[in-house]
Amino acid sequence: MRGFLRRTVPVILFNALWLTPITAQERKGSITGSVTDASHGVLKGARVELQPKGQQAVSDAQGQFAISDLPPGAYTLTISYVGLAPFSQAVTVTAGETHVDAELQVAAAADSITVTAERPRGEAEAINRERTADNILQVLPAEVITSLPNTNVADALGRLPSVSLERDEGEGKYVQIRGTEPRLSNVTINGVNVPSPEGNVRNIKLDVIPSDLVDSIEVSKTLSANQDGDAIGGSINLVTKTAGDQRSLTLMGLGGYTPIIGGRGLDQFAATYGERFGKDKRFGALFGGSYDFNGRGIDDIEPGPAVTGTMDIREYRYNRSRYGFGGGADYRLGPGSNVYLRGLYSRFLDYGDTWVYTPTINTFLSPSLGDTDGSMAYRHYIRRPDQRIFSISTGAKHNLGATLIDYEFSAAHASQDTGFPTTNFNGPDNVVFGLDLSNPNRPKFPVLNGVNIYDPSKYTLANTSVLSEHSAQLNFSGTASLTRHYSVGSHLCAFEMGFKVRDAHKTQNNNDKYYDATGAPIPLSSVLGSFSNSNYYDNSYLLGPLSDYNKILTVFNNNPSQFRLNANRTNQRSNQFNYDTGERVYAGYLMNTLDVGRIRLQTGLRIEATQSSFTG
Repeated sequence: MRGFLRRTVPVILFNALWLTPITAQERKGSITGSVTDASHGVLKGARVELQPKGQQAVSDAQGQFAISDLPPGAYTLTISYVGLAPFSQAVTVTAGETHVDAELQVAAAADSITVTAERPRGEAEAINRERTADNILQVLPAEVITSLPNTNVADALGRLPSVSLERDEGEGKYVQIRGTEPRLSNVTINGVNVPSPEGNVRNIKLDVIPSDLVDSIEVSKTLSANQDGDAIGGSINLVTKTAGDQRSLTLMGLGGYTPIIGGRGLDQFAATYGERFGKDKRFGALFGGSYDFNGRGIDDIEPGPAVTGTMDIREYRYNRSRYGFGGGADYRLGPGSNVYLRGLYSRFLDYGDTWVYTPTINTFLSPSLGDTDGSMAYRHYIRRPDQRIFSISTGAKHNLGATLIDYEFSAAHASQDTGFPTTNFNGPDNVVFGLDLSNPNRPKFPVLNGVNIYDPSKYTLANTSVLSEHSAQLNFSGTASLTRHYSVGSHLCAFEMGFKVRDAHKTQNNNDKYYDATGAPIPLSSVLGSFSNSNYYDNSYLLGPLSDYNKILTVFNNNPSQFRLNANRTNQRSNQFNYDTGERVYAGYLMNTLDVGRIRLQTGLRIEATQSSFTG
């Protein structure tokens, strides 16, 4: 790594000196401005062209643009935006800064339409940002995201072409780009790498982040030298909201009800406020929050292969709640220059209960008849994942005429506290089951010898577990880049170079303990709860009485002498998941773009060096 730096630094210094303007040159001018629509809403992604030089720029999130290093003279400024009429204005550039405020109108009166939602505007923004990007980019702006029932970021991404989802409990969780594994895609918030809250290092759970906290989602399907090299499948960037020139207040609320497992509710609320302050509106601040709750339930029959003669009769009840906060502040130092602070925090509580009755035919007397050794088992397990993602970044952009300097420092943290405590009960073991396949989509195990398989007094506690699992990852990174615009004959060019250092540290600690019940029998009837489902699976099956896990914990805590720690199983299930790992990535890149008419040629070189350590 030291050798790489010794060889690279002189080259970079040479390029920096080569790109530095000579003081004897004629003093240049610049054109800055803003792009808005007729209602003074900012237009992001508008293409700005200057003739006869042919220089181009793209308006940023606040509708601002800047074209620098211009010899004094007469020019024609043209601004285009899909869905609106082009804007054209003659501009005389003198030494210093020339400012243009462009207000784009609809193409003709016949094109004027009245809409009652923001989605058309959002779709137009996405098209304009995609057409002005140097790579294959897809954009989901906030107006499109919130126009559909997307509670989390993964659900929103799943609506894009060539993006598929791995779902959990009906909601998107992991994102796959062009069929590649989730671990092969890079996820960032405002360009800052997002760590995984789970024990795995690479898969990022995007159901942790509320969809209405972001201003847009960018999916890059091809990479440039100035993007991280670990994005093999693609890169997903979540862009948080920033304050525009106009004061903004957004409120949202919705509710619903689903008639499952006795009725479950759902609701969602969000609010965002942003404003710019001062005479020239140099300082801007924005803050937003989001909360949603979704009560889910699942009736689930899971038959095993016919030769095993077993089936799970499962009932799931989930309480999924998610909330988060996002925002930031920025100060405009001048046209194209600003300092900023941006952050996002989200938390996801995926709590739930699962009850499982398992009838089993241990010996078959015929393909549809079991022997008298049929048995029943029951288990109750709870899930308590508490997942958090936090990201903060601060930096600045300096527009120095033909040179742009950009630097940033960031930190990101993700953690999870979880566990799936499980309690198993042994049930009746003298049951004669038949196998009813008259409806192959709903197989049944009818009891043929009159045993009441749902008598809770016939079930006794066999073993239980107390699980405590914690994983956390902390990332620090720093980046710096320099971009220099220059000309080769009549062709416009841009040279860019940059560095990045990212340090990641992740730990996981499992303290899972398993206990066998060794004392007086503890019947299922002593820990029953009030929850039941009388319409289980459309009354095709009967669901037995269900336990209350709080009562199970009370019995366990009040009767320690009736349980014995299973040391072998405890060590086997805990020790293998404990680890401490670190990763440090050094990266540097050089990149150049050349405009030849309507063609842009981009070349680049990126070098990354990774140092890793692992203890487990």
